Amino acid sequence: MQTRYLTLFAMLALSACVSPPPPPAPKAISAPPSAAAMAPAPALTGDWNDWPFTLGDWTYSRDSRGSVGQFGASGRTAMLSLRCDVQTRRITLSREASAPAQHVVIRTSSMTKQLPAQLTGGTPAYIAADIMSNDPILDAMAFSRGRILVEAEGQQPVILPSWAEIARIIEDCRG
Repeated sequence: MQTRYLTLFAMLALSACVSPPPPPAPKAISAPPSAAAMAPAPALTGDWNDWPFTLGDWTYSRDSRGSVGQFGASGRTAMLSLRCDVQTRRITLSREASAPAQHVVIRTSSMTKQLPAQLTGGTPAYIAADIMSNDPILDAMAFSRGRILVEAEGQQPVILPSWAEIARIIEDCRG
């Protein structure tokens, strides 16, 4: 009987010396595809709220004239910008354009507004629309549910994320 206990204790002692199984290998997470690797933009049909966002990010800066929010891909010129001119209390929305357009249409979750636009010149070319700092479309842009659509005749629509930079520029201009 003693031998049986000794054998049992010896087996338990040996089993304690065995290393535990290795942890499972971490799951591989692939990096998001770069803009260059993306396929051409699909045809945009249906509800604009279901369209994919335009590739890019918002940046915010200030200069002697006021504040500027720019949207676009890193390392490229801005695709769209919002500039507050504190002297005139106007916000200028500018977007890249391959051709002139007479109007810019801004769509938010609560409001749509058409604004007169003009070609600004330069390379790349932009079209611009001025918005008074007390215009309700600015509040609609700041509080839109996640996205804003900016359209112009003959141009690919820009679907923007509704980030804090928009509200900062509006508040800077109203300040």
